[in-house]
Amino acid sequence: MLKFITPTWPAPLQVKAYTTTRQGGYSHPPYDGFNLAEHVGDDAKAIAANRSTLIQTLKMPTKPIWLKQVHGNQIVTANTDHSRCAADASFSTQPGHVCVVLTADCLPVLFCDRAGTRVAAAHAGWRGLANGILETTLQHLNVSPQDILVWLGPAIGPQTFEVGDEVREAFMDFLPSAKEAFKTSREGHWLADLYLLARQRLAHQGVTAVYGGDFCTYTDTERFYSYRRDKVTGRMASLIWFLNKHSARK
Repeated sequence: MLKFITPTWPAPLQVKAYTTTRQGGYSHPPYDGFNLAEHVGDDAKAIAANRSTLIQTLKMPTKPIWLKQVHGNQIVTANTDHSRCAADASFSTQPGHVCVVLTADCLPVLFCDRAGTRVAAAHAGWRGLANGILETTLQHLNVSPQDILVWLGPAIGPQTFEVGDEVREAFMDFLPSAKEAFKTSREGHWLADLYLLARQRLAHQGVTAVYGGDFCTYTDTERFYSYRRDKVTGRMASLIWFLNKHSARK
């Protein structure tokens, strides 16, 4: 049976947002069971069945635009077909267009404005965060930071995400307060808090209405895929779109 995570945030009624789990679906081990990524070695028929089931179950108004994620800071509109386009975020200012990112430890970040007239989804691993994917997404949403709501989806938690000195330095070079997001692990290594790093970068842009951030893909083996834990594994999807207000009331 498919199971989804629905963000707990004060988004308008017409905004629809979900993160999938690995539960349910057609994929066999090690991708069991609801893998939605084509690039991880899973059977193509299983992926197609999973994607079709996703669209039907969530009653999506259109097919999602599946991006080729490269840990960069490129963003595209979800209003036209950018399938397999190299980008790490998509946004929409039109109803009925689905933004989606795939993750298995990296941080999925969903955005909407308080009016429910624009949405975005960003793939933010540490490289994407350091490269400014959240800042780029906010620029394209083009509304006041006070009018933005953000939800941080399932990512690797701060007790298990170990990184080297170069990662810590990359963040501290941009924002010295990033020091708070790293704890000593062993010589030359640190435990990094992706959720805190994202909140800091968002706050630096004036966005403070940030929700979520209490998951750990690495330790929650039942619900989540984790690349660091399993290496060969599937991917979850985090999706967001909005309807016109009349449709949302039905």
